[in-house]
Amino acid sequence: MRSTASVILFLVATSALAQTPPIIDMHLHADAADENGPPPMAICLGEPFPARDAREDWVQVFTIWSKKLSCKSAIWGSMTDEGLMRETIAILNRRNITGLTSGPLIDKWRTIGGLRIMPALMFGGPPESWPKPEAIRKQLKEGGYRALAEVGIQYAGVSPSDPRFDPYLAVAEELDVPVGIHMGPGPPGAAYLPQLKAYRARLSSPLELEEALLRHPNLRVWIMHAGWPKLDDLVALLWAHPQVYVDTGVIDFAIPRAEFHRYLQRIVEAGFGKRVMFGSDQMNWPKAIDFAVESVTSAPFLSEEQKRDILYNNAARFLRLDQNH
Repeated sequence: MRSTASVILFLVATSALAQTPPIIDMHLHADAADENGPPPMAICLGEPFPARDAREDWVQVFTIWSKKLSCKSAIWGSMTDEGLMRETIAILNRRNITGLTSGPLIDKWRTIGGLRIMPALMFGGPPESWPKPEAIRKQLKEGGYRALAEVGIQYAGVSPSDPRFDPYLAVAEELDVPVGIHMGPGPPGAAYLPQLKAYRARLSSPLELEEALLRHPNLRVWIMHAGWPKLDDLVALLWAHPQVYVDTGVIDFAIPRAEFHRYLQRIVEAGFGKRVMFGSDQMNWPKAIDFAVESVTSAPFLSEEQKRDILYNNAARFLRLDQNH
């Protein structure tokens, strides 16, 4: 496992060299190029997704839309796994970003990306497919993983407070490994995609996490996607459970920027700006990272100190790097 000190030294050294303040991306994926459909797939940054006529097959509608975008903000995904990795790492280098990264290709990304890639252990699928808790303990102890994330059990229709998931939280609490849980939007129309048919939007509510938090009071946990759009539930949970953090993954590039800013502003003005961490949730579209960073830096209601907190300081504290930039 790379030591915390080596990560800190890497961030500081590259910052001094590039004169670019470091960023920690708490939500990055080492995916294949076909993760979201046959490449290349496109996405409109910060613009509405298509509506569905109930007579139409959503997979077909979404695929056609992703191949024939006319929006000005359209960006295209990479054609190959190698290209996706290289393009993403190039942006990490240019922007001085270190990404907490999970996904099926994480081993190769770690080899090529070096200290730009902090590995996380992905967890998900239907409960009958989950590894035994002892196997997860062994992977976390021996695999050099910095977190158990992304935990995508929402896609299996499972709440993070479900008793079936409790043994895994117990392992993370025992090992003091942070846990990042998907709570919020999946692909538009997720439940109409055959592989995601168990997804339920109600499980986006951060209040679904409450019983698990009470059973595991020493758990380090963050809510991915900041539980969008369940804003009132999120504020209530953050008030009641001061150890919980959130990341901004996907909502900082996939929903309209005005909506992202409204959501973020309420969190910050409610007093929780020190617990918001930047995340891109970059999957197949490397340029989405640039858009996501700019969604934070362009927020007119944030001070420069608050922007640095979101882009770096809060994550450094949460991960116990303890370096302010």
